[in-house]
Amino acid sequence: MNILVSGANGFIGRSLCPYLSFLGYNVVPTVRRPCHIPNERIVNDEFSWKNALTSCDTVVHLAGCSHFIKTEKSQHLAFKTSNIKTTLDLACHAADIGVRRFIFLSTIKVNGQQTLRGCSFRPDNCPAPEDSYANSKWNAEQGLFEIAQNTGMQVVCIRPPLVYGPGVKGNFLSLMHFIDRGLPLPFGSVQNKRSLVSIYNLIDLVRTCIDHPSAVNQTFLVSDDEDLSTTELLQKLSLALNRPARLVPIPVQFLRLTAQLVGKKEVAQRLFGNLQVDISKTKQLLGWSPSVTVDEGLRKTAEWYLNL
Repeated sequence: MNILVSGANGFIGRSLCPYLSFLGYNVVPTVRRPCHIPNERIVNDEFSWKNALTSCDTVVHLAGCSHFIKTEKSQHLAFKTSNIKTTLDLACHAADIGVRRFIFLSTIKVNGQQTLRGCSFRPDNCPAPEDSYANSKWNAEQGLFEIAQNTGMQVVCIRPPLVYGPGVKGNFLSLMHFIDRGLPLPFGSVQNKRSLVSIYNLIDLVRTCIDHPSAVNQTFLVSDDEDLSTTELLQKLSLALNRPARLVPIPVQFLRLTAQLVGKKEVAQRLFGNLQVDISKTKQLLGWSPSVTVDEGLRKTAEWYLNL
């Protein structure tokens, strides 16, 4: 089976492509510019996309824009172009050529930014995207299901929360830096609950969705199925890194106020707020469950980090 993977040079693509190849799939990794990935295909116009899609049975669309740009106008345009237009153009090309299934990596932010303690997002919740990025992903999802209805091409949408694993960047990598350097962190009494997913479990779900008959035209949530507080996550990371957990118990309300004063309200929400997802539909409909525990996922991430 030929599978085109867009964004093959990204954090998820660099794990997904070799994993699918190992399982015996013929992977067509696509990138915008040369990245020295085995068998990479450079795609930057309609002709190159259609050429890459030839003979492909499935598309796994990972490419997109997720970083935030300085001005709101340029940010909105980037998300609209990369996450909506490019996605739907690719899906139209795929449908025209006869691709059977299109798997789209969306985001849990389509559901919203936070949950109440003890409540979890479900795939059938009314979408509540709060920023331009989440809105662009939601618009892309709607467009894909419209294409599916009009063409018969099967669509699968996956909405992950925070993804971690070898190659992770952003705040997760920064936390590992702080722990590794032995710096005290003021997160010793955070009692929130957040879902996260290791890259190993995410790519395994993508693999399941490639040919599972019950995945057709469905939206799935994914996680490690073990929600953690920020304090618990840092304690587990410290253990994986074999470093002491220097966590200072400072009241969360004080930390929230401080973050707001320095313009880091969104960072505070990710550190102190709740975001839990219910993956019961994913487990029941697909017969899938996470094969890698949080402890194992963090251990593998720590091994990668310590070998940088």
